Amino acid sequence: MNHVSHTTRRGLLLAGGATAALAVLSLAGCDRILPASFNGVDITGASYAQDFRLTDADGRERTLADFKGKAVMMFFGFTQCPDVCPTALVRAAEIKRLLGADGDRLQVIFVTVDPERDLPVVLKAYTQAFDPSFIGLYGDLQKTAETAKAFKVFYKKVPTGSSYTMDHSAFSYVFDPKGKIRLVLRHEQGAQECAQDLRQILGKAASA
Repeated sequence: MNHVSHTTRRGLLLAGGATAALAVLSLAGCDRILPASFNGVDITGASYAQDFRLTDADGRERTLADFKGKAVMMFFGFTQCPDVCPTALVRAAEIKRLLGADGDRLQVIFVTVDPERDLPVVLKAYTQAFDPSFIGLYGDLQKTAETAKAFKVFYKKVPTGSSYTMDHSAFSYVFDPKGKIRLVLRHEQGAQECAQDLRQILGKAASA
């Protein structure tokens, strides 16, 4: 017959109480202790999509470090895209609106996979048509290929009669204000879901 002394029972109860207290404290500080739960795909700690070195429409070289202190949402596409790119950028503008005052802490970046046709003046007019703060970036053909590879982005030129179109990946990357890669937003996600994720990235839990 198993025998547990009164002292042992008391010790177990105290240990159990301490464990419960720690659990309560953990829950009380869950923003710091418990992992975030995102609508998008959490890729925190990924070894790819680390940085870029591309040129903006005003001729300035840009890297991720230029946007420290802001969340960055990055999408690859081309200005003559018939539906996917406009849809992604309209959604980005709506996400910014849903963030309210924190919308100023979101930088949207559009990287062209069609630098042959997306000249700086074209790229600037295109991105700013969705929001004046949106930035378009480009590189030469080699730099575009290198950047796409570093970000695991697919794109391919597809002939269409006397011209061509581009097949390309349709997701968006999100970096936190420290410049760390955190999320992939799927194309089918709505603006409200994306805004919820961005609030967490920006350290905000309040609803829209």
